[in-house]
Amino acid sequence: MRPELLMPAGDMEKMKFAFAFGADAVYLGIPKFSLRARENGFKDLAQVAEAVQYAHALKKKIYVTANIFAHNSKVGAFVKYVEDLLNLCKPDAWIISDPGMIMQMREHFPEEVIHVSVQANTINYAAVQFWQKSGARRVILSREISIHEMMEIRKHCPDMELESFVHGTVCMAYSGRCLISNYLTHRDSNQGICTNSCRWQYKVLTKDAPAGEKAYVPLKDNFYLNEATRPGEYFPVDEDENGTYLMNAKDLCGILCLKDLRDAGIGSFKVEGRGKSVYYVAMIARAYRQAIDALMAGHTIGAEHMRDILATSSHGFTEGFLRGQPDHEAQRYDQGIADPGEFCFSGIVRGYDAKEGWLTIEPRGVIKAGGQYELCVPGGNTPFPVHKIMNARGEPCLEIHGGLHLCRIPYGEDPGPCALLREKK
Repeated sequence: MRPELLMPAGDMEKMKFAFAFGADAVYLGIPKFSLRARENGFKDLAQVAEAVQYAHALKKKIYVTANIFAHNSKVGAFVKYVEDLLNLCKPDAWIISDPGMIMQMREHFPEEVIHVSVQANTINYAAVQFWQKSGARRVILSREISIHEMMEIRKHCPDMELESFVHGTVCMAYSGRCLISNYLTHRDSNQGICTNSCRWQYKVLTKDAPAGEKAYVPLKDNFYLNEATRPGEYFPVDEDENGTYLMNAKDLCGILCLKDLRDAGIGSFKVEGRGKSVYYVAMIARAYRQAIDALMAGHTIGAEHMRDILATSSHGFTEGFLRGQPDHEAQRYDQGIADPGEFCFSGIVRGYDAKEGWLTIEPRGVIKAGGQYELCVPGGNTPFPVHKIMNARGEPCLEIHGGLHLCRIPYGEDPGPCALLREKK
């Protein structure tokens, strides 16, 4: 069995790069009904239909995500949305978590393919059998189960498609069922507007400390949590001058687990990240594409398949629950922001003038004349020393910054339609 590589598509551009760099399928969210209400490039029906048509032209698959737990006001609106979209296009599947919305799909659109979202927290074979009897074709298994448990599920459900997350941000709650954001900011994670409150800075105060910053005294030495019935097990509570990060999980990276996942019957390897950059999508897609190809060729997945992953930003990496119960090493205690990775994302190639020998680049970071860069394309990376930069007015400049305007840089050949520029730190 050749597993599917399923990548996120936050907008049309990210989708195109995901396919170019190796994805077999992508999933996109519809803002009112998915957990990506803010960072979402598919805000109307026409954009979703365009994406579906683009994917199908490449003979690739596309899944529409509608994985909120719906309040009453959204049930009828969802049915109307599906009806309107099906008049324009036919996605390959719908990713849904709410049992009522799945029932609505089965009643109104019985021919549509249903994938049960990870938000449903499916962790046992009985639940998979329930979803199968409910008409679902695939279940996206909870992040909180091990490969061993997946094997047991496959044993009891031999005819069900199974999908598992292999890479991306991890929530400290059961697959996003978290109320911290709602409690602190009235923004519900299960309505698509989570503020990632678990990654904020927190400070530990004494019980009788008066209100106000001046009353705060930083922790000194080393502090640990210890549960009364677990002598000898210590959970570090690290704090620096900025505070502590008790709920800040590292990112999932399961690339070294792919063989075991495939052998456990997982048919789709899923990557999280609809809100991530186009550079992230491209590098992670290429890393897992190469790893899956190596696996299918009988080769070992090793350190060389981590190169593109380490070139992206992260909160550090963990295999999560895949090998069993994670320990305190799965948490990041020193900071809530992501480490930038080994490369800086510098720009996107927007065109090539073969006659003049110039690349047109949209900067996403600082590009400096005299700097050493790399061009990243699906087939690999090419060293790219930048000797000269021309701004949008055709004037030479020493450097150009992201978000300003396009620039032109001389280059000897057309790198193709999906090329990125990055700088080694």
